[in-house]
Amino acid sequence: MERSAYHGVKISEAAQSADKLPTAPAKESSTVNHPPHYNAHPSGVECIDIIENWPFNLGTAVKYIWRAGLKPGADHVEDLQKAVWYIKREIRRLQNVSE
Repeated sequence: MERSAYHGVKISEAAQSADKLPTAPAKESSTVNHPPHYNAHPSGVECIDIIENWPFNLGTAVKYIWRAGLKPGADHVEDLQKAVWYIKREIRRLQNVSE
């Protein structure tokens, strides 16, 4: 059973709880407020609804994985490399905390 190391919640449960959040006004489609690739994931879920309470580095890594290759003109591999960068940064941070 896969659980988040930070909240003890199944990822699928987190997605379901995001569905229960109050409905926001319709999001304006713009490059600032809500670019189309933000919810282009096949699930239709916007990444921020899942990661907004996660530690920054992990949330950012998941964001890059979630939206990898979905932004027009984006390089799928480059997005995944960015995710790896944030994961490595989080590992270094945790290693420094435990020393």
